[in-house]
Amino acid sequence: MLLVVDNGSVYTPSLVNSIQELDVPFESHVYSEIPSVDLERYSSVILSGRRKNDAAMNATNSGLIKHALEKDKPLLGICYGAEILALTLGGTIQKMASSRHGLYNVTVTKENPLCNGNIRAFESHSYMISKLGSDFVPFGHSNECKFEIFQYGTKKIFGTQFHPEMSPDGKLLLKKFSLV
Repeated sequence: MLLVVDNGSVYTPSLVNSIQELDVPFESHVYSEIPSVDLERYSSVILSGRRKNDAAMNATNSGLIKHALEKDKPLLGICYGAEILALTLGGTIQKMASSRHGLYNVTVTKENPLCNGNIRAFESHSYMISKLGSDFVPFGHSNECKFEIFQYGTKKIFGTQFHPEMSPDGKLLLKKFSLV
C-alpha cells in the first residue's frame, strides 16, 4: 500500500485524485499523524509539497526518507518533498530570484524509470534545490532549475521539483512511480 503524506500543499487534493485514478491502494495522512502510523503497512511513500516551513514537518519527512532508505521502499518527493529529500541526504536549497508558477519544459537527460523524453511539468515554488548530495543522480532540468528530477543512486527514491499531479506528463510519471 502507498502512503501519501499531506504536508499542506494546495495541490495535495489533486495528488490524491491522481492516485485514485491509478487505482493504486493508498492512504493519505497529514504529516502530524505520521508518528502514530504503523509505517510497516506501507510499501512505498509519496511526500507532497507544502505551504509553509515547519520544523516538525521537516523532522517527520526526514524520518520517512530515512525509513524508506533503511527498508528499501520506493519514495517520491514532490516539490517540498524533493527539497527535504535533498536536504536530508546531503544537498542544499536556495530561494529563487523569482517564484515559478505554471507549465515549464523539463529536459530529461538520462534514461530513467519515471519518464521517457522531455516533459511539460507544472511548477509552483520559490525555493529550488541548489546542490544534490554525491549519491544522487540528476536526470532532468529546466531553464531555471538544475535539479528538476533526480534519483538516489540506484534506489527507487526520487525527487521532482515540480508537481506531477498537475500535468498530463506528470500524471504519467506518477503512474510509472506506482509501478517501480
